Amino acid sequence: MTSPWLFTGLVLLVGLERVAELVVSKRHAAWAFSRGGVERGQSHYPVMVVLHTGLLVGAVAEVWAAGRPFVPALGWAMLALAVASQALRWWCIRTLGNQWNTRVIVVPGLSLVRSGPYRLFPHPNYVAVVVEGLALPLVHTAWVTAVVFTVANAVLLTVRVRVENAALREIATPAEALA
Repeated sequence: MTSPWLFTGLVLLVGLERVAELVVSKRHAAWAFSRGGVERGQSHYPVMVVLHTGLLVGAVAEVWAAGRPFVPALGWAMLALAVASQALRWWCIRTLGNQWNTRVIVVPGLSLVRSGPYRLFPHPNYVAVVVEGLALPLVHTAWVTAVVFTVANAVLLTVRVRVENAALREIATPAEALA
């Protein structure tokens, strides 16, 4: 990561990972809709796409335009956090299986998932998003992108978590809703 070129390569790899997520998400959405799934909160989804794209583009643009240096103590620590956030994200995807999606789709009759990282806290994927949004740009000291994304993402997540919690209440049994 010691050069802007290596950082750009890292961000491109993260971008490819996002494409893989979208492929999985599209497949899972088709599965959900074929079982009577109904999407909730569609209006915030385009904002989420723009914000996450902005994270990747902004980090690279800031490093190149502002000449941000690679600071080893910060960079290697942030790289470790960015990799850990990817591991957590894919643990979430694997745990939820067909129920995981980048959209909020309610499928009647499904149970809430309370295994994997979901046994530890309610929205572990958003922990991965928050950590990555801060850590990835800071791998190469793109602190403006890290701050802007983190603040904008906090606003977006207040909407997203509200929508998701309402959707989860729709599928929860009375016993699960009390848990």
